Amino acid sequence: MRVIGVLLVAFALLSCATSHPESARAESDHFRDGRYFAPWQEFRINWAALWDYLVSPNPYKGQDFGAVPQIANARLPDTGMPTVTWIGHATFAIQDGGDLVLTDPHLGTRALLIPRSTPPALDISAVQQARFGVISHNHYDHLDEQTVKALPADMLWVVPAGLGPWFQKQGRRNVVELDWWQSTTSGDWTITCVPVQHWSRRWGQPTNSTLWCGWVMQSAQTTYFFAGDTGYFDGFAEIGRRFPELDVALLPIGAWQPQSFLRYQHMGPAEALQAFDDLGAKNMIPMHWGSFKLSQEPLNEPPTTLRALIAGNSDRERRVRILAMGESWSLNSSGHRSPHATSGVTSNVDLIP
Repeated sequence: MRVIGVLLVAFALLSCATSHPESARAESDHFRDGRYFAPWQEFRINWAALWDYLVSPNPYKGQDFGAVPQIANARLPDTGMPTVTWIGHATFAIQDGGDLVLTDPHLGTRALLIPRSTPPALDISAVQQARFGVISHNHYDHLDEQTVKALPADMLWVVPAGLGPWFQKQGRRNVVELDWWQSTTSGDWTITCVPVQHWSRRWGQPTNSTLWCGWVMQSAQTTYFFAGDTGYFDGFAEIGRRFPELDVALLPIGAWQPQSFLRYQHMGPAEALQAFDDLGAKNMIPMHWGSFKLSQEPLNEPPTTLRALIAGNSDRERRVRILAMGESWSLNSSGHRSPHATSGVTSNVDLIP
């Protein structure tokens, strides 16, 4: 499985990009010659690290980090307060002001050739009333055709530049494409596309011919940052400067080993904590672990390492919320954790060994 994952990455990065520039792309300062790029540091594949990854033994071999925790018979709560439920990987259901919002909804059984190791905590029927969904980029573990087609045809999708045609081919016409720092609105929500450090590739979409991004989603009472998929970069501080009232940062911590090969595109637990500090957010919920075996570390290693990093720091232990799949976390209007119990779900972090 490791070889399959690496070969998929290598194929994507080596493929020649041929795209059809549009006026919006031509005006972008991070799009040239048919490709988007990160102005601060363009990605270059590290061939030595790739070879070392392929031939070196896995340093985690024989280590047991326990099973990925999941709430049995999970369901979306009805608290009347802003609530975040982790469905798995990068998929969250956000309930706020009577609206349901989805991030990178993936309720399918595989990411291209990689089978799902842990099933999603909720069924597609539980999220049919979503007001809109945001997509961070076109990789198969974040953009799932099966899930998109199973959601209502008239649902709003807010996507990075270049991804609109893909949704239209799926019969989804209610799509808004945005470039970095552009915004749109839906009801009481303001949704802003923000830069992150990653790349894009999908069959029929050459390398970096579509954009990748994170999302700042502002409701009438709460501001959420969803990072999507990203390596650590200095831009987190700029996002925090432009949005100084971030209540919750949803940050990836998995698919990070070996760092020599994956650091540019994926954060590990320590880098996610640094991003959390840079953003100045009130709370952090880690994601991008436990669902798909994309790298060397065991599925439940990232939260174990994260818990060790925050151990003994009461402020971090209070503000970093490590959820089980299907677990819901409610906030009051000031962005602090609600003291009220959520019926039918648990917020007990001790569920994770």
